[in-house]
Amino acid sequence: MRNHLQGLAIVMAALTLEASMPAQDPPATGPGLSITILEGDNAIVNVRQRLSREAIVQVEDENRKPVAGAAVTFFAPNNGASAVFSNGANNITILTNEEGRAVVRGLKPNQTAGKFEIKVTATKEGFRSASAILSQTNALAAAAGLSAGMIGLIIAAGAAAGIGVALGAGGGGGGGSSSGGSTPSRPTVLSPGTPVVGPPR
Repeated sequence: MRNHLQGLAIVMAALTLEASMPAQDPPATGPGLSITILEGDNAIVNVRQRLSREAIVQVEDENRKPVAGAAVTFFAPNNGASAVFSNGANNITILTNEEGRAVVRGLKPNQTAGKFEIKVTATKEGFRSASAILSQTNALAAAAGLSAGMIGLIIAAGAAAGIGVALGAGGGGGGGSSSGGSTPSRPTVLSPGTPVVGPPR
């Protein structure tokens, strides 16, 4: 009798444990989703200017038709080079519109320079989920402005224009002979280094 009661107690305990365990979701079935990144991939952001960036992705089904109402979640890294979304967090979820597009606005870089990846996932009931990677780079260099090479070209162009003006002025005064024995104008001299053009003396 005691053994029977012990066995019954073990069976009851096993049933109770099984009932308390969370039910596992069945494997996802149905057509699969796909994510196409339209804007924002490989963007370079100047961390000093705190520019807001925009990212756009499109979600489609297996027949390449846009899927509206899909939940698209963007995950930025917690550490290192990263960014925060308009909600102030490192992740945000946006539903796709009728064109199957999810637009992220107000993405701001943190102060750490470097390349990082934003994971993108798309889910919708009746579809298999999809994921993609959106890469961005936080840079310390100015996002806008002239490079050193362009500045050098501008300086050279300005110097060349100055030389043309100087030679034109010198040629106008020295075309004929002078009977008064006036001192001929001195030629323009260019020194190595940064071009400096002086007027005729």
